Amino acid sequence: MENADNLGQSGPFEARYRAFLEAVAQLRPGLHRYCARMVGSVMDGEDVVQETLFEAYRKLDKFDDSRPLKPWLFRIAHNRCIDFLRNRGVRDEAELAAAVPEVVEANQPVVLGVGSAVEHLVTMLPPKERACVLLKDIFDYSLEEIAELVDSTVGGVKAALSRGRVKLASEPPARKPAHKADPELTRIMHLYVDRFNQRDWNGVRELISADARLNVADAFGGKLANAPYFTNYERWSMPWKLAVGSVEGEPVVLILQRGPDTWTPYSLVRFTLAEGEINGIVDYAHCPWVLPSAAAVNIGESA
Repeated sequence: MENADNLGQSGPFEARYRAFLEAVAQLRPGLHRYCARMVGSVMDGEDVVQETLFEAYRKLDKFDDSRPLKPWLFRIAHNRCIDFLRNRGVRDEAELAAAVPEVVEANQPVVLGVGSAVEHLVTMLPPKERACVLLKDIFDYSLEEIAELVDSTVGGVKAALSRGRVKLASEPPARKPAHKADPELTRIMHLYVDRFNQRDWNGVRELISADARLNVADAFGGKLANAPYFTNYERWSMPWKLAVGSVEGEPVVLILQRGPDTWTPYSLVRFTLAEGEINGIVDYAHCPWVLPSAAAVNIGESA
């Protein structure tokens, strides 16, 4: 929620805004958990959460205070996830699933286990089934609440749950396609890590385009040239260093912190390249819920 504190809230809206921030602080990990499983990536999931909170903030003056905040936020998050999947081309699968009549089989419903095992399998399902299984079996929403969140009926939710649970119980999990290795990205990441660890800020800047965009999730968004990004890292009190690694198969730069015996992943940084230079940096250091949610984190791998 970029620069939200500077937008000049006053009076009743200020009280509503402060209540909104307090509620979001409690709901944020759950929102990320849902979005990450819906879109199939903990990093894309956090980006969707950022969009969700910005949209919610813009609509806050229209929110009915007599209603609970959590379902409202989850509905915005759900719609943002569907938009993300549509833009990525996954929506075709959802439209095929929507063509299936929303009827509920009379047979005994499949009961799945709950927890991380189900969460990491749901990406094999079309979006509607994915959402219904997550909201029911992970977040324990009622059928009526799910129907409202996904813009369906109770019967439609029951049908999607039945189809999704049968698929999860009977089909082997689909392997997530590996990210295609980009030798240039790998090379730039290793240079970035080496120079960053040496605090060679001029050397780091040589790898970055003059108009590069920086997004420090939950803290800053704008041009890197306008941010005290490197200075802030120098001020960290905990022992830290960077390493090239991967999160859920995607190459990233990992932020490591020193533990009692070894270095452990603390957070991550994502890059985009253009013409051999870094033109986009997304840093998740202020979002401690992202990395623990990842299905797999590897140090020392670039693909």
